[in-house]
Amino acid sequence: MPAPFPAPRQRELSSEITLSEREALVLQAVISHYVMTAEPTGSRTLARMFDLGVSPATIRNTMHDLEEKGMLFHPHTSAGRIPTDRAYRLYVDRLMQARALSREEIRQLKERLEGTATRSERFIGRAVQALSVLTRELGVALAPTLDEARLERLDLLPVVSDRVLLVLTVRSAQVKTIFVDLSREMSPEALREVATFLNERLAGLTLREIRETFARRVADSPAGQEDLLNIFVQSAERLFASDPGGEHVVLGTMSGLTEQPEFASGTSLRTLLTLTEERARLAQALAARDPGLRITIGMENAIPSLTDFSLVTADYRIGSLRGTIGVMGPTRMPYEKVIAVVQYTSQLLSEFFEEGGGDA
Repeated sequence: MPAPFPAPRQRELSSEITLSEREALVLQAVISHYVMTAEPTGSRTLARMFDLGVSPATIRNTMHDLEEKGMLFHPHTSAGRIPTDRAYRLYVDRLMQARALSREEIRQLKERLEGTATRSERFIGRAVQALSVLTRELGVALAPTLDEARLERLDLLPVVSDRVLLVLTVRSAQVKTIFVDLSREMSPEALREVATFLNERLAGLTLREIRETFARRVADSPAGQEDLLNIFVQSAERLFASDPGGEHVVLGTMSGLTEQPEFASGTSLRTLLTLTEERARLAQALAARDPGLRITIGMENAIPSLTDFSLVTADYRIGSLRGTIGVMGPTRMPYEKVIAVVQYTSQLLSEFFEEGGGDA
């Protein structure tokens, strides 16, 4: 028989949900069994697998009480019960035992990241793949938005007679390039003059500040360059927008996730594949979240296609910029392990970029 199920941490439960110690122990056991097996749980199974110190009849009555409190429900006509989203939320907030990664897990994670090329997006991609493998969920990441990135330098490079390449170098060693069509041919000397003028007015500002104040800051443009500056004024929203490439979603391998029972049917698998193709929706779900560790469970997700999933994410930093990394999987996930892996991975990412590993 397994060791006695650990007692819950002594935290005051919210006034909305009050559980007795027995109810908390039984709920922990139900969640543990369902995470392991993906099968509805009955009282006899719990009595056999966990040393709860009470009879199957008492466990059955306790499970009934938990069902009335919205913690458990019957799937279809099964005699067993499974946890609700509300149960997972209470478990994560109140009952779950925090755990640290083992030395072997740390070794595996670092090993998968070693030898990575220095480009930041490649390192993020490797980290996402490592999350997928270690958790058997779907690793996800959102590269930092450049909205709050500060401009270090602006260059205008001639391409053809009436076209230039605008190169924006922002802090944290990231570069954004945009082609700009001109109304007439510009000499290299004129382009350098305009670039110098723009650098004097814009360097040190965030891209958001540049977009919002560009016209005012270049109102006294150099004589003879008004038409070129007017192109920049008219296109400021596009030219100084947060780089779409910096907001893209990075996904890890789905092999571990698709092997889980939730995706055994073709319909469920197609739903998952459709969801991963909705990159804009995933970006919205990952971006509209508070700083720090975030755990969003099932119906807590504002996006309907995510209501059968949980998202566990944490921040990483590239200088003053903030990105997001984590995993997406069924609400039936081993939260203790997933949280530990996600937090450690976000820490490794931040350390990598702090040490200068994120050169563009």
